[in-house]
Amino acid sequence: MNNLERVLACLRHQQPDRVPYQIEFTQRMHQAMVQYYEDPCFAQKLGNCLSFLGCEPKDAWREVAPDIWQDEFGVQWNRSIDKGIGVVCNRLVTPANVRTFPMPDADDPSRFEGFGERIASRTDAFWVASVSFTLFERAWTLAGMEEVLAAMVVDKPFINQLLDRILEFNLRLIENACRYPIHAMMFGDDWGQQRGLLMGPRLWREFIKPRIKQMYQAVKARGKFVFIHSCGKVDEIFADLIECGVDVFNPFQPEVIDVYEAKRRYGAGLTFYGGISTQSTLPFGTPQQVRDEVRRLLDVVGRDGGYIAAPSHAIPAGARPENVAAMIEVLQTQ
Repeated sequence: MNNLERVLACLRHQQPDRVPYQIEFTQRMHQAMVQYYEDPCFAQKLGNCLSFLGCEPKDAWREVAPDIWQDEFGVQWNRSIDKGIGVVCNRLVTPANVRTFPMPDADDPSRFEGFGERIASRTDAFWVASVSFTLFERAWTLAGMEEVLAAMVVDKPFINQLLDRILEFNLRLIENACRYPIHAMMFGDDWGQQRGLLMGPRLWREFIKPRIKQMYQAVKARGKFVFIHSCGKVDEIFADLIECGVDVFNPFQPEVIDVYEAKRRYGAGLTFYGGISTQSTLPFGTPQQVRDEVRRLLDVVGRDGGYIAAPSHAIPAGARPENVAAMIEVLQTQ
């Protein structure tokens, strides 16, 4: 099988020739592995099974002050400590301007520049159009985390208007991206923390679920698969995600979700993507413990398809390079 055939079999809950996998790194960890392998091009040799296309426009990010980066929505991120993402340091949307705040142009052709050529150049690849900060995350980056969570209880007209404007933008973006021969769209929207949903299941079902269902069904109506990335303990809404049309759940954190029980209960309806511990095993285990964990995931969660093996996040700084190398060895030599 090539990577496209491998992933398609996996998503159809059929056993591929080997479990597909995806390995990604934060900037600092990537540099650590370059030094470990003494090879600046090591990442190109991993054999990753997914190929991603971003949907941001040209020049979506610009540095407006030292270590302060502004995104296409006008949100400013302080990257003086966290060079990869940063910390939001302004607030753009309030109840006073929620109906008039200018949104970016979802029809900007630079968002999809090169999509056709890249896809045509690798017909054996599984192509995923990726959209980050898609609903809840976009709302709190614009209006503030405390303000968004509080509004779900005390100012529902405000939060409904804000989420509806983001939804309108997302639906247009989906329509445009799905004109290309991609295989899937991946939405990033962290709803969880280590103990459960940030807003709890009742408010998630009131404010988030109806809108993501529209988004995911728009993708499905165009014959594409739906991937969702949400960090944290969110397994209490797996049945809801299946109902909404999700095909693949990521990052599948073993520290907060029993990955084997999740496969048993929901494996007929979901493909899981992740599962390799970035909080415990990769930073604190031994190479043999890493090998054992990865092999068990491949054997148990990967049985009968429905599993894309991966670290439960882009590998952060602090993981032991020898442990990361042990994981790569097992995945490449299935």
